[in-house]
Amino acid sequence: MIGKLRGRIDGYGPDWVTIDVAGVGYHVSCSAKTMAALPPQGEAEVFTEMLVSQDMIRLIGFATDLERQWFRLLQTVQGVGARVALSVLSAFSSAELANAVALQDKTMITRAQGVGKKVAERIVAELKDKAPQFATGDPMLARLQSDLEAPQPTAAAEAVSALVNLGYGQAQAGLAVGAALKKASDGATTETLIRHALKELAR
Repeated sequence: MIGKLRGRIDGYGPDWVTIDVAGVGYHVSCSAKTMAALPPQGEAEVFTEMLVSQDMIRLIGFATDLERQWFRLLQTVQGVGARVALSVLSAFSSAELANAVALQDKTMITRAQGVGKKVAERIVAELKDKAPQFATGDPMLARLQSDLEAPQPTAAAEAVSALVNLGYGQAQAGLAVGAALKKASDGATTETLIRHALKELAR
């Protein structure tokens, strides 16, 4: 099992890189986010996952171990294989993906190439309880998630709903309202939270 490579970049492709490690060139497939994080030349380090099938052995590379953990986690979802997992990780950073799962924003997940509505629904539903350790750790986000699940609408939940109705994505609206909650006083009204959230979105 090859878990990490450190060596000289020897070649690039649209979604792969060759890394020369002590004279041996390793062909490594990568997400778009990892490709963007790699230096154009010189030394590079990638965390790797080895995929073995009947007809080939592939190395998948990641800029961080967290991205590799998300790759593994995504493949626990029904209908998500390596290709779809890489597509999701190409579209979103680990933090963006964690927020989308926490806020159950399936619409955001469908922005990844090749991910339809049903697969996106399964990703946010099946990973909701599996991925808390990959979340941002922001207590305000946890509070907002609790508000969204409350049986009676809260000011925060109503503010998120209002922003979604204005055309913002669930995760985008959730993060803006989360930021508004930090600035507003306890007991802030829906209107106050919307006003603060719109200021955040206008930045």
